[in-house]
Amino acid sequence: MKGGGVSSSYSLPAKRRWKGLVIAVLALVFLSMLVPLVFLLSLHSGFHSTTGYGTERRNTATTPIKVYDQQDAHTKNQSKGIGNTSVKETRNDSKGFPILADLPKVTPKSSGSGDKTGEKTAGADESEVTCELKFGSYCLWRREHREKMEDSVVKRMKDLLFVARAYYPSIAKLPKFDKLSHEMKQNIQDFERVLSEATTDKDLPSPNKKRLTMMEAVIAKAKSCPTDCNNVDKKFRQLVDLTQDEANFHMKQSAFLYKLAVQTMPKSLHCLSMRLTVESFRSPYDIEDAVAKKFLNPNLYHYVIFSTNILASSVAINSTVVHAKESGKQVFHLLTDRENYYAMNFWFSGNKYGDAAVQVLNIEDPKLYNHPKVAPIHLSLPGEFRVTFRRVDKLSKVQFRTLYLSMISHSLYLLPEIFQSLKKVVVLDDDVIVQRDLSGLWNLNMGGKVNGAVQSCAVKLSHLKTLLSSNNFDENSCVWTSGVNVIDLSKWRTHNITRKYQRLVQETNNGEELSETTTLRASLLTFHDQVYPLDDSWMVSGLGHDYGVDTEALKNAAVLHFDGLMKPWLDLGIPKYKNLWKKFLNTQNHFLSDCNVNQ
Repeated sequence: MKGGGVSSSYSLPAKRRWKGLVIAVLALVFLSMLVPLVFLLSLHSGFHSTTGYGTERRNTATTPIKVYDQQDAHTKNQSKGIGNTSVKETRNDSKGFPILADLPKVTPKSSGSGDKTGEKTAGADESEVTCELKFGSYCLWRREHREKMEDSVVKRMKDLLFVARAYYPSIAKLPKFDKLSHEMKQNIQDFERVLSEATTDKDLPSPNKKRLTMMEAVIAKAKSCPTDCNNVDKKFRQLVDLTQDEANFHMKQSAFLYKLAVQTMPKSLHCLSMRLTVESFRSPYDIEDAVAKKFLNPNLYHYVIFSTNILASSVAINSTVVHAKESGKQVFHLLTDRENYYAMNFWFSGNKYGDAAVQVLNIEDPKLYNHPKVAPIHLSLPGEFRVTFRRVDKLSKVQFRTLYLSMISHSLYLLPEIFQSLKKVVVLDDDVIVQRDLSGLWNLNMGGKVNGAVQSCAVKLSHLKTLLSSNNFDENSCVWTSGVNVIDLSKWRTHNITRKYQRLVQETNNGEELSETTTLRASLLTFHDQVYPLDDSWMVSGLGHDYGVDTEALKNAAVLHFDGLMKPWLDLGIPKYKNLWKKFLNTQNHFLSDCNVNQ
């Protein structure tokens, strides 16, 4: 008996422990289902995750800025108090100036003849405008890749099921129509069963025509019944709301996947970066003295590229050298971060680009600067902005247009400190290709200006007046863009441009982290009256978002700028422009072949 008593006293806690284990397992299963659900539901709250280039931490997310054209008195009244510069789709993973933290990335201009900013007028279809305001260039991509509805029978069945569900609740409440109610219920269940198993016409069972005829007949009978229209109307509205919610959900989900595709590094490029980094430690490389002297020679043509993308920077350099009349005079300074320095250094030391010299620098290396105690410096890449205008004419017609602009990063303001022996440099974005000799840029007489840049006169400083929050500028001045910039470092030092930029940033930020719009504002005001306008033929932009760039402009431009999210090295790149970029890529390189890059 005592033994039995003892065993029972131990059996009760064992059962409790067993029940506790079961509860814990069920809780874990529940949480594993809840986490993906929360992730999907979070899509409804918008996408503030950044967009960026596939292989870089570059802020390629477009920053939307809402501004208003001031065409007449009525429009001016409309624009009062409107200066809400909404910053969405931005990313804070770029690295830059000591006092800066977060920078915008810009979507460049559409090229073509007059307007270089990638203008999109959409007065006719406001739904497209609303989409672009909310989701940016995803809507441009979706419009180009929209597929025609080929499964017409399935679509017809869904429409009939939609109508039948609207009428059924009202018919079911009428006792004298029990037979019709029962018949309608059977048809609805039959349609639901078929559509749950078939998504295309070829998946439908063969006697489908009879099924459609029966449903149409039932709906016709229901419409002839004396039903309460308010109930039917209410049901229709409920179904419409549900359908709209579902469509919005899929739209947001699709936009999220689009952004994920342009911001995530493809496996092949990750493989390339890792392989090159490993090889760089296996095979150290020393720079020849003759080549090292070129890096400091102010009489040569010096190009500066900020990049973390091996492929993009390689194509930009290769295309420049291929079209150069004297490649031996070309020197390229590639500024990258610590993470990509070793891979890039190995790549450019092992690949020759004509007679040009290529120097890879780690911008985070304190040895680049004269100051013994320098604050941590991080790399930032050119930014991209989406500017939307609303025009209101005297007839109260609302018309929208969207422009894309690119802007230099705050890392550019370190150039005079890094290259103290140089007098002039040409800054290239890494998402460009060169189609003709650029030596003419070195012979430009910029009239004492600091920055030679292509302008986008579709956007004037008056349009950004609220953003700039200053009256010390000419409202008729055009906005300039990055891509190709001729920088006179001597004049830069004379005017102390870097200090001016830092002061403007500090005035706006008040010690807080740098925002995208702050960088745009500070850069535009810093170079006000210091920009020399380059001829439009020097650069055509928009190849990363504009499907309609003028063909003649593409042929005649010296530089093509793939600004936007649809970069040519990504699967989402615009197909008709990708070949222009790929022809400067050496696909026979064994590292590219091993990692299946651009195969």
